[in-house]
Amino acid sequence: MSYSTRPNFFVVNFKIILVAIVVTVAAQEHHEHHHHASSSQNIKQYHGKATEKHVEYYSHPKYEFAYKVEDPHTGDKKYQHEARDGDVVKGVYSLHEPDGTVRIVEYHADKKTGFNANVKREGHAKHIVPEHHH
Repeated sequence: MSYSTRPNFFVVNFKIILVAIVVTVAAQEHHEHHHHASSSQNIKQYHGKATEKHVEYYSHPKYEFAYKVEDPHTGDKKYQHEARDGDVVKGVYSLHEPDGTVRIVEYHADKKTGFNANVKREGHAKHIVPEHHH
């Protein structure tokens, strides 16, 4: 863009913005003449000493949940159980692997030792050889 075309670019943009403002103002004036709006407001002020009240937001974390899935259509089999009491979380989950084994994970977490998991596998892995059709 050369210097000689820049003023035209800005003039055109300015005209577009100016027309948009005029249309907006005209529409607003037209709208105000046909609809009468009412507004009311009540303000109550109280000048007095604020009372401070300390609220304890900490509550002792405690929960327990469990779920289990056994879907014969997809073969999806898994479960989980977890419990928390304070800063201690204990749980176990298992799932059936595609090779036929079952993975079982028992875990424990606390502030002192962190997260620890014990993973076991049950069953014998079955390696399925895919069939190729010619």
